[in-house]
Amino acid sequence: MFPYFIMLVFCGIPLFFMELSFGQFASQGCLGVWRVSPMFKGVGYGMMVVSTYIGIYYNVVICIAFYYFFVSMTRVLPWTYCSNAWNTPDCVGVLDGNVSSRAALNLALNATQKRTSPSEEYWRRYVLDLSDDIGNLGEVRLPLLGCLGVSWVVVFLCLIKGVKSSGKVVYFTATFPYVVLTILFVRGITLEGALTGIMYYLTPQWDKILDAKVWGDAASQIFYSLGCAWGGLITMASYNKFHNNCYRDSIIISITNCATSVYAGFVIFSILGFMANHLGVEVSKVADHGPGLAFVAYPEALTLLPISPLWSILFFFMLILLGLGTQFCLLETLVTAIVDEVGNEWIIRRKTFVTLGVAVAGFLLGVPLTTQAGIYWLLLMDNYAASFSLVIISCIMCVAIMYIYGHRNYFKDIEMMLGFPPPLFFQICWRFISPAIIFFILVFTVIQYRPISYNDYVYPTWAISIGFLMALSSVICIPIYAIYKVCCSEGDTLLERLKNATKASKDWGPVLAEHRSGRYAPAFSPSTESHLEVQPLQPEKSRSEAEAASPVQGSNGSAHSQDSRL
Repeated sequence: MFPYFIMLVFCGIPLFFMELSFGQFASQGCLGVWRVSPMFKGVGYGMMVVSTYIGIYYNVVICIAFYYFFVSMTRVLPWTYCSNAWNTPDCVGVLDGNVSSRAALNLALNATQKRTSPSEEYWRRYVLDLSDDIGNLGEVRLPLLGCLGVSWVVVFLCLIKGVKSSGKVVYFTATFPYVVLTILFVRGITLEGALTGIMYYLTPQWDKILDAKVWGDAASQIFYSLGCAWGGLITMASYNKFHNNCYRDSIIISITNCATSVYAGFVIFSILGFMANHLGVEVSKVADHGPGLAFVAYPEALTLLPISPLWSILFFFMLILLGLGTQFCLLETLVTAIVDEVGNEWIIRRKTFVTLGVAVAGFLLGVPLTTQAGIYWLLLMDNYAASFSLVIISCIMCVAIMYIYGHRNYFKDIEMMLGFPPPLFFQICWRFISPAIIFFILVFTVIQYRPISYNDYVYPTWAISIGFLMALSSVICIPIYAIYKVCCSEGDTLLERLKNATKASKDWGPVLAEHRSGRYAPAFSPSTESHLEVQPLQPEKSRSEAEAASPVQGSNGSAHSQDSRL
């Protein structure tokens, strides 16, 4: 956890505050905010590409959680015993036979081969019906396809009215998991062997501290848990009131979020410790990561608890709620960016249809992930499409704001918005520490690169090449748009075009006229003032703000109007 907390303090919280303040100041989504330096609008497009990839495969994970949630509504969990049609002779169930013979059998198995549990065989041979190669898609798993449709319908219905409807749903999806976590925690720590699992969780493995992959994984976990570089933070912050204290929000949310991750670790490893004690093996033998932890190791541990279907229902319901909260943000990011970029009245009035179109496209693109080779593609997207591309996007965002737009200008913007400049720690992190840490992690990750694998399956070269192409597809947006913008900018020389492409647009700044003070104050003559037309405002923002002043017309033709005209 040492790399995790280092990344949290010096990268996670500073970048979280930067994105919140960035979106709140401009009241624009991940594309509109780049009026601050139009040449770097490709960063916003890169964020959209990343959000698209994550939105596609993340909802597949939610659909699998839905599947397990539904099949848990039975007297005996289907992955409890080895007596099912999909089990093999190598299956060894923790509830088959007495404890001593079971422990002896597992010790023998550990000496010769990896133990095959009923939950693992249920996952691989029944739920996924896993094929032997990523290129062998096989057939679509209809139960998973149905659950994928359910998950997309739920996401669409919760976002049908934009952030007004999703904001109400999030009150439940963000708080109820704490109730479930607490119930599972209290049950977990009362089990025999729970302390062993918790000590395994808390004990640092100092021999891995110099492994670049550990630091890269810590960075990815921070970026995932906080949502940095997805565009979602900028989008959601754009709905805040202009003078909202986003500095306080960033501190509270970041610490609460990561404390929840640590708390969830206690819940998971207390149960895994009990399972290891039950089997007579070390915790490392039953611990897993990724899908293996959520859908193999932990479900197997749940079978050892009294009334196991109840605990299984609670656990997977919690996973569904956590996943939906993230999916709301991803979908709203894409929809807001599309609506803001088009910006005309027709699409603003039909934002619901845009949301529906994005949801249908996400469902169709997720269908291949429900095939027999779907898990291979899901892990490929998870490891390449949204991993180091996130840190590259964040690093370029820091450089663009701090060194192209200018750190003094940005600090003055924050002071105008919050009433005080950002603390010295954040100023130093934004300018030096965060970009440096991200850069070095990226370099050493490339140096110590290891190809992806899934259990014993090694991905072929062509699949890894596709993974790299997915990773580059988001990053390549940045130089492509920069070249396009320089070519379209005014100027007789390349240097003049470059200066014009990087300097802030005339309409950069607060959207509402009442907030455009100081260097953002409009200089209107009486003749032009009489011809001013009041433009529509974003309805999710404060009504008093909306009625107080007319907005400044943006480059996309609207003042971040979201759902309807006022």
